[in-house]
Amino acid sequence: MESKQVLAFDFGASSGRAILGIYDGERIELQEIHRFSNDPVTVNGVVYWDVLRLLFEIKESLIKAKAYGAITSIGIDTWGVDFGLLDKDGHLLSNPVHYRDARTVGMVEKSFEYLPKAEFYRITGNQFMELNTAFQLFSMEQKDSHLLKQADVMLLMPDLLNYFLTGKKVSEKTIVSTTQIYDAHKQSWSAEVIGALKLPAHLFTEIVESGTVIGQISQEIVEELGIDATDVIAVAGHDTQCAQVAVPAIEKDFVFLSCGTWSLLGTELEKPLINEKTLAYNVTNEAAHDGKISFLKNITGLWLVQESKRQWEREGENHSYSELEQMASMASPFKYMINPDDEQFGTAGNIPRRIRAYCEATSQQAPVDMGETVRGINESLALAYRQALEELEDCTGIRYPVIYMVGGGIQSELLCQMTANACGRPVVAGPIEATVLGNVAIQLMAIGDVASLEEARNLIRNSQAIKEYEPQEVEVWEQQYDKFKTLIK
Repeated sequence: MESKQVLAFDFGASSGRAILGIYDGERIELQEIHRFSNDPVTVNGVVYWDVLRLLFEIKESLIKAKAYGAITSIGIDTWGVDFGLLDKDGHLLSNPVHYRDARTVGMVEKSFEYLPKAEFYRITGNQFMELNTAFQLFSMEQKDSHLLKQADVMLLMPDLLNYFLTGKKVSEKTIVSTTQIYDAHKQSWSAEVIGALKLPAHLFTEIVESGTVIGQISQEIVEELGIDATDVIAVAGHDTQCAQVAVPAIEKDFVFLSCGTWSLLGTELEKPLINEKTLAYNVTNEAAHDGKISFLKNITGLWLVQESKRQWEREGENHSYSELEQMASMASPFKYMINPDDEQFGTAGNIPRRIRAYCEATSQQAPVDMGETVRGINESLALAYRQALEELEDCTGIRYPVIYMVGGGIQSELLCQMTANACGRPVVAGPIEATVLGNVAIQLMAIGDVASLEEARNLIRNSQAIKEYEPQEVEVWEQQYDKFKTLIK
């Protein structure tokens, strides 16, 4: 067959990329054509996303893509939960607020006064986190926000960017399912949640399935950039669900760990799993591609290393991630451990100082240098993965013999090996570019060049390098896990 080219935009919490997916009928090759930073901006104490800058970078990417020939379609995936508000004329009312902004502090517990926790979870099946869309909007309602009063439509980040390109206001299902306003059973916006939290019902638009062609790039943008009109496909808007498509599993029942700024450990189910046990473990059910359910735990990920690196750079210490990993590999093991999901690590700032304070409060020896700090973070993450894996298996009743680890975090061989050690399972690591490959695969399925999700996974497995890590020092890690469980009680 003649090669097809589709363009995938992948926006993470710190950077974005435009990557060309080239499909020749047997393999997918990736060609990065543009990379850019995605930097939050704080104004008057509020942390925003610079969304217009992101639109500028999309346009720059489309201009650069002209040099690579015809493009069949484009798709955009982003992080979850954040959104923009449009007025009745379709104008953006304000830059979207960053999920790490402090406006949602206390909103989860406050919401239970309006909708009891058990009922809230029964409807949505979502892990309770203050950053979720429901609590962002609820905080605005509680503060009588003038923006909420003026808003006509709410669009989540990938849907907002799709709107900028096409003028179409729709909401893609996987990204909607991150909001805690989605009814996991009815597969629709939850009227019960919207009513209980007193949110304006008109904000919520039509939900479409991932893989839906929502329109073409507008004529205005076509003329501005001198490009051809191209279909815009609503891929799995939530980057985790794009990554899940690219998990190279050969088993029907498998567990995956998507590792990046966030770590998401989960499995793929045919229907939601919502009961008292999953509520107690605070496991989330998200819509996945092809009608599947992503049953997973959100765990703070390499954000802790990323934010530590930013702090060290502010202090004049500039080191690459590979240099920091080398320092960590040379540091003494198990000097300290933290609960990565402790609320004090959830906002931007001086993470190394907070780790030292955490160690002091928990009677541990604090790290004294960058190597010890990074090693302790990685060890703590690996132990958190072990705990999440045990909770997942307790809920599903299935023991998963292998962990499929995907995403940018697998570039840390140290973390991959620690994960195998802590979990006592082999780790199959790859692909690094899982999110982009999933984005590309969904586009190829939408245009009819790839027949099914199974075929897409086979294609990706045959296109990408995979590395395996066998567990080591299992008894030592078992002892450390016992300490970890005591620490985080």
